Amino acid sequence: MMDAMKPAEKISVALEPEWRVSTGLTPYPEALAAMETRVNAIEAGTASELIWLLEHPPLYTAGTSAPPDELIDARFPVFDAGRGGRYTYHGPGQRVVYALCDLRARDRDVRQHVCRLEDWMIRVLKQFGVTGERREGRIGIWVEHDGKEEKIGAIGVRVRRWIAYHGLALNVNPDLSHFTGIVPCGLPEFGVTSLHALGVKATMAEVDEAFRREAAGLIF
Repeated sequence: MMDAMKPAEKISVALEPEWRVSTGLTPYPEALAAMETRVNAIEAGTASELIWLLEHPPLYTAGTSAPPDELIDARFPVFDAGRGGRYTYHGPGQRVVYALCDLRARDRDVRQHVCRLEDWMIRVLKQFGVTGERREGRIGIWVEHDGKEEKIGAIGVRVRRWIAYHGLALNVNPDLSHFTGIVPCGLPEFGVTSLHALGVKATMAEVDEAFRREAAGLIF
């Protein structure tokens, strides 16, 4: 994960990525292994870029900056993610979007890639009447809810030989109590929320369609 940045400029890339939507709950080690394999294939030119939408069973992931004391209650399995950032929760009702992108075909700029992911989530939220925003010095996408600022989406990436992977996670309708086992992204003073908690009863299919629609001209 990375600090907030200015909005990204649109890009134009002549690539045809694969869009994949997995049903059910994908085990985290399986997803991580699949991403590593795909990164190697993208670098070698034997596979296209990939946008992979899925849900995980309840789990916590530790980024490269995760301190042990921010894991409060390891009630679910904990995995080393290899991405930047601290602790994050994944689970049913949360749309995880893994974006495997070849930065060699763009600007070779990791910060701009993260900025594009942030813009992508903000645009998706706008489709549902929700104003998602960056906050200086904080990670993720934030909304105003009942007079408070709460986090609705997380972003974390890893880049290997200019192939970016991992991506983002948008809270559609997860069990928000599951976040209490960690200090989400190292920010104990702020809570988390979801589309459903905001009164937006969007289905996962509707969210997926919004991600596909808003990727045009921004991610690809």
